[in-house]
Amino acid sequence: MDLAPLAERFGEHQVAAFMLVLARLSPLFLLAPLFSSRSIPARAKSVAAVGLAIGMMPVATRAAGGLDELPADAIGFAGLVGKELLVGAGFAFVLAALFAAVSAAGALLDTMIGFSFGALVDPLTGNTGGVLGQLYGLVAIAVFIVIGGDAWVVQGIARTYDVVPLLEAPELGPLVAGAAAATAGVLGAAVQVSAPVLLALIITDAAVGVVSRVMPSLNVFAVGFPAKVAVGLVMIGASLPFAAGWLHDELQASVAAALDALEVSG
Repeated sequence: MDLAPLAERFGEHQVAAFMLVLARLSPLFLLAPLFSSRSIPARAKSVAAVGLAIGMMPVATRAAGGLDELPADAIGFAGLVGKELLVGAGFAFVLAALFAAVSAAGALLDTMIGFSFGALVDPLTGNTGGVLGQLYGLVAIAVFIVIGGDAWVVQGIARTYDVVPLLEAPELGPLVAGAAAATAGVLGAAVQVSAPVLLALIITDAAVGVVSRVMPSLNVFAVGFPAKVAVGLVMIGASLPFAAGWLHDELQASVAAALDALEVSG
């Protein structure tokens, strides 16, 4: 078998382009939902990253208009690698902020109901979190898989090559502004997800307070805590389907926002 044509086809430019594409994809496996899950072995992530990079190379090459202008020196190539890592991190961070909001919603409910006293280790992130924080995180991942969110993320990262090709640099201003907007919106999104349950718990607290004023001899803690747990669990079960619909819409908006945050520098 003659390997000369294969070696000519996959020369140093092809290898350099592969490394650049892999650099842009790598932040997905550190920040993006599902892709960064600690329940997925590191070897499986590595194989998936290499496979995605091989499949993404034609897209990146076509968007760049060829690979003849790739720098041959180490300093120039290192600058391109750093740029690719920045673009991938900016895209993945916006998606990570969305799922951080869902986990924050569960953390708010843990605090309101009282489940935060029994904090456990989250199997998805390895961080310490309450029961409801883990529940909301697992539900978010399940919805993410069901609606094909992984395909949306891959399509979104492929479209970044149309916005910022391999040989172009992103504008830092919009990129930082997009990351700041995603971070600032975490708490607001968490309140949106948990609002029905929070409202029910506040009404329950008010009702228990009125009862304690009417019946001073009543043990408020003995009655209020079970009541809050019961009301909270019932409302969580009733509101989770709506939270799934919210996540479906917000995931599309997050991918669009991540792409809007990327601009080629003038």
